[in-house]
Amino acid sequence: MQVSVETTSALERRMEVSVPRERIEQAIDERLKRVGRTVKLKGFRPGKVPPKVVKQQFGAQVRQEVLSDLMQSSFAEAVTQEKLNPAAGPRIEPLSVGPDEDLKYRATFEIFPQIELQGVEGIAVTRPAAEVTEADVDAMVQNLREQRPKFDPVDRACREGDRVTMDFEGQIDGAAFEGSKGEDVAVLLGGGRMLKAFEAGITGLKAGERKSIEVPYPADYHNPALAGKVASFDVHVKKVDEKRLPDLDEEFCREYGVVEGGIEQLRSEVADNMRRELGENVRARLKQQLLDALLAANPTEVPKSLVDAQVREMQIEAARRMGAKDASQVPPPDPFVETARRRVALGLLVGELIKSRGLKIDRARVDARLADLASSYPDPDAIIKAYRQNADALRQVENMVIEDQVVDLLLEHAKVTDQAATFKDVMNFGA
Repeated sequence: MQVSVETTSALERRMEVSVPRERIEQAIDERLKRVGRTVKLKGFRPGKVPPKVVKQQFGAQVRQEVLSDLMQSSFAEAVTQEKLNPAAGPRIEPLSVGPDEDLKYRATFEIFPQIELQGVEGIAVTRPAAEVTEADVDAMVQNLREQRPKFDPVDRACREGDRVTMDFEGQIDGAAFEGSKGEDVAVLLGGGRMLKAFEAGITGLKAGERKSIEVPYPADYHNPALAGKVASFDVHVKKVDEKRLPDLDEEFCREYGVVEGGIEQLRSEVADNMRRELGENVRARLKQQLLDALLAANPTEVPKSLVDAQVREMQIEAARRMGAKDASQVPPPDPFVETARRRVALGLLVGELIKSRGLKIDRARVDARLADLASSYPDPDAIIKAYRQNADALRQVENMVIEDQVVDLLLEHAKVTDQAATFKDVMNFGA
């Protein structure tokens, strides 16, 4: 087998491979023999079909299969021979596939970059030094009260903070439109669910009152069919409820899963959760600083094929979050390219760090991570079993664990400076 390699860019290689005709014919003969042992043809007993008949019936098909298989297998042999490390599958262009010729083809592909890690030791990072105070717990409990409001009917004009239940029917240029009609729709004034102009139009109405209002849609409204247009709505307010925060009593505690110990037990559990979240956010800050520094110290050319694959994953995930129903609703690739390039570069650097430092995945940490992921489900053992039986899901958990081990390694050799901070400061990280 003859191989020649051309460098067409920093990471792209163009390789031409020639496979001798004798190897092709031998592979065809072997496959035809296997076909002859199992094929069923009318007029012949199984396994007794003459080789000439087998070749007449299946020769062309077998030849195509052999050529395809040889291009794949000989490519693997060629990159091993040339000590190349492809980053993705090749684009193969047949050059010679005639029956009396050697098989020749051209394979174009990208290789992984050669990385010599720099800047692993002594990365300077700032660690927020914060604690959960009683005032922080007070604020969190108040937030919990806000999440469980009570509503009492009132006989007065509605105002911001009230819940208004209404019927409405709208038109644009005399015609109804999607979403223009609603019955018994409950809206919290000031909650941002409806357009500000709509809320402003009904503010001041009492239960039983009706009003016609004009509502202009912003020019950048998410529905292009409504953007920049003005709708007329007939509104009938049926009920006005005043929001009231719940008392800090046994009933309130039970709503958050605390059946014994009352408010003190609730505060204790809230404080524990806050300390856990604080620790996670502090680590997230440290991790970002460490990885940013690693990336800055190791500018890396990345294979376009890997970036493109990462972009596609991000597009699909974004479409899923948006509730897209078909491919036409998948967002364009451009906004994802830089983030994808960063992810690929970091993945290569982290992979090299794992390899160069001989890091092995900590199975005890995998078990602990699985237990933590499963802890919120009614049957944790079943969830853990499901993860272990799903190779892709388990691999994701293992990737998280090995990444944590990399962060620990970098942190162990980093120069850490503590900086005074508050719980709120730390928890607003990335917000």
